Amino acid sequence: MDSLLKGLFGGSKPATQSPTDDGDFADFAGAPDPVPVQSFNPMTASPVQASPAIPTSSTGIVYTKWYRVWERTSPSDFYSEMVILPFVLILVALHVWGRRKNKRKARSWMEAHAPILKNEFAVVGFGGRDSPSLEDVESSGLAQASASETLTIPSELLKEKTAQEYTTYATGRQNVAFVDVKITLFKRYNPFTLFLEYALSTFFDSIKAPVERMEATAYTFDGKEKDLVAVPSQREQTNLEERVRGLQSSYDACVWAVVNKDNMRRLREDRYDISLTVTKDHPKLPIWASVMSESAEVTDALLTPELIKLVEEAGDAAFEYLIVSDQPIDKPRTLDQTIPRKRITLSLHLPSSTALTAYAKTLPLFSYFLRLPDALASHAHFRPEVTRKIKATREDESRKLRKVDEEEKAEERKLEGDRKKKAEREAKLKGLSAAEQNRYLEKERERERKKSEKKMAKRG
Repeated sequence: MDSLLKGLFGGSKPATQSPTDDGDFADFAGAPDPVPVQSFNPMTASPVQASPAIPTSSTGIVYTKWYRVWERTSPSDFYSEMVILPFVLILVALHVWGRRKNKRKARSWMEAHAPILKNEFAVVGFGGRDSPSLEDVESSGLAQASASETLTIPSELLKEKTAQEYTTYATGRQNVAFVDVKITLFKRYNPFTLFLEYALSTFFDSIKAPVERMEATAYTFDGKEKDLVAVPSQREQTNLEERVRGLQSSYDACVWAVVNKDNMRRLREDRYDISLTVTKDHPKLPIWASVMSESAEVTDALLTPELIKLVEEAGDAAFEYLIVSDQPIDKPRTLDQTIPRKRITLSLHLPSSTALTAYAKTLPLFSYFLRLPDALASHAHFRPEVTRKIKATREDESRKLRKVDEEEKAEERKLEGDRKKKAEREAKLKGLSAAEQNRYLEKERERERKKSEKKMAKRG
């Protein structure tokens, strides 16, 4: 009884309980108490007391001065660069070699042909006339030689348009306004593209195989010296008119060509002017060459024995075509494009060698090409029947273009009339009330219905 009363009124001491384990704090159960870190004073510490740096990561990277790269890296870190760098160096070397090779080839062509161009033209290149020579100064004096028409400022004869294309220019000659020369070379600076072009041309006829060629185009005066030659004063204009009054630089329009048979199909597809001609073999030409002409009389006048000999000397490997034309290369779309523009074009393959002797076979033909405008002005005057036939071909094309132009203008007039009617109708409907608009629309529908009935009756 006594023990019961002590239990009720707190007389007895509580029994000691054993501690229970908690799973959430099991990781910290055996952890030691934290110990404070001894402070470090850099001013009082000695080098002996300083402890070495401990890496902050498990990879073992050592941090050193920025320029001590060899202490932080190893050759295995540059394996990818070792593989890529040789290819980059090879590509750069091929690019530099290809550009230099193309430049040497273009310069060798210019070196071989510059004497002929300077002999035929007053200005060659892109600078001006040549400076007076010692003989000119001794014979006429420095002042007169400097004022002479033969004075030119030294300039660059050849201009690099792209890494594979070079151009030059010549002017200052009777019967010729100017001559443009374009030299197209292989893409040696990009072997991958060159190989791809060769591969695609093997499988697809529409893709042409790359070739190295020289294409020269001479634009003739055709009696328009006064319009094409720029003069600074009225006095020089009068002098020019007196000088050209007795000259005959015009000739009858025609399209005529001597073509290597390997290029006939391509020329007929690519050039509109050649599509107007008829192809005929000539017994005096080599078997690999043919004539494309609008008339047999034109061939008799232009195919001279000298030209036949020069074409044969140039050979199948070098000669592509010689074209005399007054029509555009691309098919004309407007009447303005049908205006005759007389010109002469010569295309030759370039030899693989850069030696000057490699052009020995084609130099006479190039010289003949430069003198051909003189022959045209003298002999290219045909009988009236031939001229009428040639003009009829051009008039047919002009008639077709004129008809297409009139149809386009009629269509434009119709569209303009429809727009005006629509604008008038909308303006009229805006001024009407809702009931009046309904009556107006009803009348329109009635008119449309009657028109459709009439059309059906006519068809029946």
